[in-house]
Amino acid sequence: MSGTFHIENFGCRAARADGEAVSDRLRTAGHCEEQFAEADVVIVNTCSVTAEADRSARAFIRRAHRLNPEARIVVTGCYAQRAAAEVAGLPGVSAVIGNSHKALAPQIAVRLMGVPPACIPELVQILPAGGASTPPQTVWADERFAHSFLEEAQVVPGAQTRPNLKIQEGCGNRCTFCVIPTTRGPSKSLPHAVVLRQVEGFVAAGGQELVLSGINLGRWGRDRQASESFGGGASAPRSLSALVRQIFDQTALPRLRLSSIEPMDWDGGLMALMAEFGGSRLARHAHLPLQSGSDAVLRRMHRRYRPWHYAEKVAALLRAAGPDLTLGADVMAGFPGETDAEFEETLAMIRALPFGYLHLFPFSPRPGTPGWAMHAERPVPARVVEQRMASLRSLAAEKTQTHRRRFRGRELEVITLNTSAELTALGRTSALSENFLPVEIEGRLPANQLLRVSVICLNAEATLEATALADARNQYVATAISV
Repeated sequence: MSGTFHIENFGCRAARADGEAVSDRLRTAGHCEEQFAEADVVIVNTCSVTAEADRSARAFIRRAHRLNPEARIVVTGCYAQRAAAEVAGLPGVSAVIGNSHKALAPQIAVRLMGVPPACIPELVQILPAGGASTPPQTVWADERFAHSFLEEAQVVPGAQTRPNLKIQEGCGNRCTFCVIPTTRGPSKSLPHAVVLRQVEGFVAAGGQELVLSGINLGRWGRDRQASESFGGGASAPRSLSALVRQIFDQTALPRLRLSSIEPMDWDGGLMALMAEFGGSRLARHAHLPLQSGSDAVLRRMHRRYRPWHYAEKVAALLRAAGPDLTLGADVMAGFPGETDAEFEETLAMIRALPFGYLHLFPFSPRPGTPGWAMHAERPVPARVVEQRMASLRSLAAEKTQTHRRRFRGRELEVITLNTSAELTALGRTSALSENFLPVEIEGRLPANQLLRVSVICLNAEATLEATALADARNQYVATAISV
């Protein structure tokens, strides 16, 4: 007997990897994925990094309950961890599973399907303070994070040509604006043997590009015991750079991409790997969260670098990877007390560095963080925040255009992606370059191919238009998908 489910993901790459892991486990157990209006169980994998993220999750929950009132709604992720009682009070919610118990989400979902469940560990119902006023739904959330790491089923190329393999969970930093240490707990690393097994399985399934992700990816391995050994008594890798080198030494993975890494975690080992493998097996793409270009603001944020540290890391990355590196960053506007002069420092720093894209966010006060109290004392007016966001959006678009124009008339290596029906109808294929540039290729080609393309132009959507030349082995592309 099987049930049906739907998973709706919100938030970052790591959160999406959690959702994919839950989905994989339910499919492996014989359950079918459906649209949320037809599913027996709707799993809402939430984010809580901003108030807008909370609002988006609530809106989806209400919509799912309205369109499918018989469904059991399970809410998990960061919002479920941060405000379990609030989430449990939403109409239609049957279970709230914080990140602390996320690994149990597939089993709990099966139980709610009404299907004879697999063995579910005996769990104590953890309810927030409130006594009789506490909603009656089942809530699993505590501060121990004992069941927080949801190891993924074997990642393979499929719905996502370039799947995420989440190898690190949680964060030990204490940035004043961030709720993540509360919602995801301390840093925890996936054992290296599991990582290698996943990579080997991905390659065996025909995978071409794999993305390593985490909440604080650069901290992978630092929580592992020094006594761990790896084959023949050798020490296990205890840094991200050592793990990546082991992946290159012991697997045939064609291309690895690293997701966001904090500036201070780009150490000499990672730089050396970029110099050695960048442009071949390691993607020349680096996302370094910036947040602000003002020293004073970074100090108030409790960020662990200064503007000159950040600039030095960028310079080192450019020396290692070369000028074709695509550099990305997160930037925040309107942090409490941010003055016009401090914001101008951020604009000046962005202008000075060769960013290829920016992820922009207005400051959002999160309950329980120091930033909440700081916002109450020194808020930046909403009108000013929106003006600053507009300035950042304009500058980000300019930086993106400048970076991508450099590749007109150039040859790039790309991986073909699952292409939308609309683009397929136009006889084109979506792709992503090795250095993280969106590409449209003339012709209909299957996903998950490594190709060399010749860039023709940059279109109005800032996407590179190209023609296919050869695959990664320099063989000419002989066939396209038949109509």
